[in-house]
Amino acid sequence: MTQIAPVPTSTNDPVNAAILSVSEDRIQGFTPDPIGEIAQNSTIDADVVVERIRAMLHVGTIRRVRQTLMSVNLAPGALVAWSVPEEKLSSAFDWMFKNDPFSGHVVIRSTDAAIAGAKYRLWTTLKVPVGFSMEKHCRLLMEKTGATGFRCMPARKLFVLGVGHVRRRGMEPGSKADVAAEAHDTHVVQLSDLDWRVLNSLKREFKPDEITRDLWAARADEAGVSLETFLAIARSLNDRRVIGRFSTFLEHVKPNAAGERVTKFNALFHWAVPPGRELEAGGEVGRFHIMTHAYWREGGAEFGNVNVMGVAHGTDKELVLAHKRAIDEHLAGIGIAVSYTNVFWGGRSEIKPSEIAPAEYVRFCEGLRVNVDAMRD
Repeated sequence: MTQIAPVPTSTNDPVNAAILSVSEDRIQGFTPDPIGEIAQNSTIDADVVVERIRAMLHVGTIRRVRQTLMSVNLAPGALVAWSVPEEKLSSAFDWMFKNDPFSGHVVIRSTDAAIAGAKYRLWTTLKVPVGFSMEKHCRLLMEKTGATGFRCMPARKLFVLGVGHVRRRGMEPGSKADVAAEAHDTHVVQLSDLDWRVLNSLKREFKPDEITRDLWAARADEAGVSLETFLAIARSLNDRRVIGRFSTFLEHVKPNAAGERVTKFNALFHWAVPPGRELEAGGEVGRFHIMTHAYWREGGAEFGNVNVMGVAHGTDKELVLAHKRAIDEHLAGIGIAVSYTNVFWGGRSEIKPSEIAPAEYVRFCEGLRVNVDAMRD
């Protein structure tokens, strides 16, 4: 009896690598046929794309598959640095990850330089749904975790957002685009109840058996609208720049199901550039292909008055630093003076999508027996 060979699920398999090099962060915006787009851009047959993504998701090589959102345009957000007593650091991490649906990336970081900001070991991304107070939410998190202080750093502009680990393997330091990255606004877009209904179905993670060529028909049924209406609203949301990318997510640091590490070092870069040159500097940092995130954020005095931040990943620490040196040299070469720079290295980390729906915030408060009206702006 002929045995059927198991479907390869390693990121090192050449077919999987070709698929992932596209599916991690190359399908930008909303498309009615994400699988077809991945197939076309990876030159892999669409049926094989379905088979491989299903298999990788089933065994955990792929952590999640979903349509991402530009959540900076859907809910006020910030990068938050937390000062937490060392003995409470682990439990605070756990509480943020397990109990706060509005905290996305939860990372314990350390820095090589002894600066005042080094006391901020716990870092999170935070989105608070429209109508509720970020300050009040952070103070609630302090109460629940034992944190003694926090620094909120909202993004004033976004330059880069797209994590593609497989396509960045072996990338040479200094690899960059011919033009600077475009600056994107972070203003919040107002949505109707119908918009939210479609959006909530659109963004829900896919289970392995939901990965098919026709991804959206079942989601339209879930939202209670026709497929034609679903697609029209999704395109409208895309036009309003609240749709991110269709993406297959890999583990950032932890080994995957095959024991592979697609990345090991998670580096948060800080640069302080002269006031008035943040847009220019952010665009220049964002043109470097290694950068998965780049923002204009204000860190304040404890962080050397940093105003440009970005994230890069890699499997070798020295290579990550070589990428940073290339960016530093580029900034110096075009006359952008940097008065302070630093690297905050990521250690323990967990990542989940930040919830952005106002109704979910009400449920969160009810679950903690917190007066929801007291949490409003």
